[in-house]
Amino acid sequence: MPCGRVLFSIILGTEKMTMRIPVISACCLAACLSALPASAQYAVRGASNRATGETYHLEVAGTLWNPKPDLAITSEALGIIGSRIDLVEDLGIEQSRFKQIKVVLRPAKKQKLRFEYTPIGYDATATLRRDIIFNGIKYPVSVPVQTSLTWKAYRFAYEWDMVYRDRGFFGLILEAKYTDIQATLVNAIDTQFARARAPIPSIGGIARVYVAPNISITGEVSGIKLPESIDENYRAKYVDFDLYGTVNFTDHAGAQIGYRSFDVLYKVDKDEGELQLKGIYFGGVIRY
Repeated sequence: MPCGRVLFSIILGTEKMTMRIPVISACCLAACLSALPASAQYAVRGASNRATGETYHLEVAGTLWNPKPDLAITSEALGIIGSRIDLVEDLGIEQSRFKQIKVVLRPAKKQKLRFEYTPIGYDATATLRRDIIFNGIKYPVSVPVQTSLTWKAYRFAYEWDMVYRDRGFFGLILEAKYTDIQATLVNAIDTQFARARAPIPSIGGIARVYVAPNISITGEVSGIKLPESIDENYRAKYVDFDLYGTVNFTDHAGAQIGYRSFDVLYKVDKDEGELQLKGIYFGGVIRY
């Protein structure tokens, strides 16, 4: 049938030609694809449409975190049970800003090796409003006390993104957290400190979705809880929650804003600690 008659029949909308349109269209598409050069056909099949910022092998991020502290410790010595000391209410610890560094090595699209370091430190001076016992020593009411708390939080993790798409992924996190906490109390009579150090294995998950080609929202949570029923002299809990958004200006640079929380509980013999930090952070990220 001449091309003029085919076009004329389609325009009139005859039932016969209407039924043939899908067949004719498929034939035309196949003919066009077969006419493309081999290199062009390969590019179509292998094309990737990954979001901005997802093609990297090394990522380094730095943030400023401003969490609200909720900190309490108990330290026993010489058979003397210590007081439960609220570092905010009793010792005058105030909200402070801390730096964080995060490094991600990505040897394959779905696999990541992660390192994170958060150095936390507080210093305060306050006059006690009650007697407290710390590390076997009594600190009497109305006596000024200088307090120093250092908390070095390390994180070593392996991430496997079991589901990965151009606009998001979901993955599993296996990690070891290393926590090093030391509290020091100084008054005119004595100086005492208590220290707790331990590696803590944990497991968690991560999910990311791109709400625009260069804007993502990421949420991750990991942690572990060892109940007292395992060992009455040892108990531990560590929950790490992170929710943040990233704006990628290019594949190599972006800015972040997020909300992070640490929730840590430990008990070693008669020494205990309950440490919570929650707050907003801002930062930047570079990739190679």
